[in-house]
Amino acid sequence: MPAQGSGQGGGSGDEGPVDAKGSAPKKPRSFWKELPLLVGIALVLALLIKTFLVQAFSIPSDSMQDTLQRGDRVLVDKLTPWFGAEPQRGEVVVFHDPGGWLDGEPTPNPNAAQKFLSFIGLMPSAEEKDLIKRVIAVGGDKVECKKGGPVTVNGKALKEPYIYPGDSACDDMPFGPITVPKGRIWVMGDHRQNSLDSRYHQELTGGGTVSTDEVVGRAFTIAWPLNRIDWLGVPDTFDQPGLSAMGTAAPAAVGLVGAVPMVLWRRRRLLQAQVKAESPVAKG
Repeated sequence: MPAQGSGQGGGSGDEGPVDAKGSAPKKPRSFWKELPLLVGIALVLALLIKTFLVQAFSIPSDSMQDTLQRGDRVLVDKLTPWFGAEPQRGEVVVFHDPGGWLDGEPTPNPNAAQKFLSFIGLMPSAEEKDLIKRVIAVGGDKVECKKGGPVTVNGKALKEPYIYPGDSACDDMPFGPITVPKGRIWVMGDHRQNSLDSRYHQELTGGGTVSTDEVVGRAFTIAWPLNRIDWLGVPDTFDQPGLSAMGTAAPAAVGLVGAVPMVLWRRRRLLQAQVKAESPVAKG
């Protein structure tokens, strides 16, 4: 004989399950009703990622060969600059046209779908005039390159294995010595004989340097095509001893010099307070 239900859970059994409060649970919404909400959330997340974290860019020219090929898609870190980090030597960075660098270059005319996908970061922007180059020197550095010689930064010669095979370091456009102003960078393409980089814009405002405010972010990986996926690291030549002496050692030394008088002053105050506390007058 089947057991009979008791309390609010009793009945004939044809009313369906009940929750802890005795009411029938809500019926799950269908997938098609949830889909617009899911799409909306995905678009918002994509927009936030594109705005604050990572954005895709397409390589439009050969100026960064062989590191980057025309048509490669790179991912650019946009988060780090939000925390005040400055571009570093050796990094590959994307930056807005500082003014006059892309004069005469045609601006693509994307369709509505391309504009939308670019807006949310799922496609590289086709309308913004951006460039991609390698940072060679940063604010405070002295950079130079004589015909037949290497690029030097703060007197240290760079060994540049990333330069396009057959190219020289700067024979097409020797330059310097140039002291890079604070808050600016000196950039060059890896395909030196096919790159209109800082060397070719010295007559413009900034003397060929780029303001760090114009930098979108660091390109950290090749994401497409699949057979070219690779990490864009900083070459070892930028880690050689003495290269950063002007940029980092000097501020550290200044900070140390400034700290010594403060420590001595504080120590003197503590000794004076101790002597005063132990004197008969202080004890009353």
